[in-house]
Amino acid sequence: MLAGAALTGSVVSIAWLSGRSQNAILQVLLAWTALATRSLLDEARTVIQALEAHDLERARRRLARIVGRDTGHLSESEIATAVIETLAESSCDGIVAPLFWLAAGGVPCAMAYKAVNTLDSMIGHPEPPYRYFGRVAARLDDAVNLVPARLTALGIVAGAKIRGLDAAQARQIWRRDGGKHASPNAGQSEAAIAGALGVRLGGARSYDGYPHETPLLHAEGRPASVQDARAALSLVAVVSGLAFGVALLAVAGRRGR
Repeated sequence: MLAGAALTGSVVSIAWLSGRSQNAILQVLLAWTALATRSLLDEARTVIQALEAHDLERARRRLARIVGRDTGHLSESEIATAVIETLAESSCDGIVAPLFWLAAGGVPCAMAYKAVNTLDSMIGHPEPPYRYFGRVAARLDDAVNLVPARLTALGIVAGAKIRGLDAAQARQIWRRDGGKHASPNAGQSEAAIAGALGVRLGGARSYDGYPHETPLLHAEGRPASVQDARAALSLVAVVSGLAFGVALLAVAGRRGR
C-alpha cells in the first residue's frame, strides 16, 4: 500500500506540474487531451452501428475496446446494456469531471485528475495483485469524482428533459438507486440514465472468465435495445454540451471577479 501511495503521489504530482506550463498553446493542447468526448461517442457509435447491421461478432469486438468485461458471449441486449453503462460512466470520467476540475483549478488540476482516473483504471482493483497496491489510487479517484459524478447525473436529468425522455423518472431512479454500488460514484450517472431510458442496467457479467454480479439499477425497467443505446448516445452528447457551457460560464465568472 505504501508503494502504491508513493507511485500515485508521484504520478499525480508530475501530471499537475506538467499543467503549469506558461506556454499558451501547450496549455490548450493539455486541456484538450484531458477530454474524451469525441472518442467516447465515436467508439460507442461503431458498436451501435454494428448492432444495427446485425453483426454481433463485430459489435462484440468493438465493445471490447471500451469495456473491461468479457464480450465474446454477449447477446444484442447485453451489448446495448454495456454501451449504455459505459456512456453513462464515461460521461463523468471523460467529460464532466475533467471540465469540472479544469474550471475549478485550470489545466494543472485537469491533468492531475486524469492521472488519478488513469491510475484507478490501471491498478485500482479490489482483486489481487492490486488490492493493496492500488488502494490509495482507488480512494483518491472516489474523492475527486464525488461532486462530478452527481453533476453528471444532474446533467443526464436535464439532458433527458431536452431530448424528450423521461426526466422525472431519471431523477427518481437516480435518487433511489444511485447509491446501490459499493463505490460512492459508480451508480449515480448509470441510475439516472436507466431512469431516463426506462431500461434495466447492472446484473451479471464476467471479467477474465470470472463471474461478477453488480446491483440492478431500475430493476423494473425493460431489457436494453439498440434503440436505447442510440438514445443514450444522443443524450450523452447533450450532457457534453451542457457541461462545456457551464464550465465556460464558471471560468468567465471567475476571471470577471
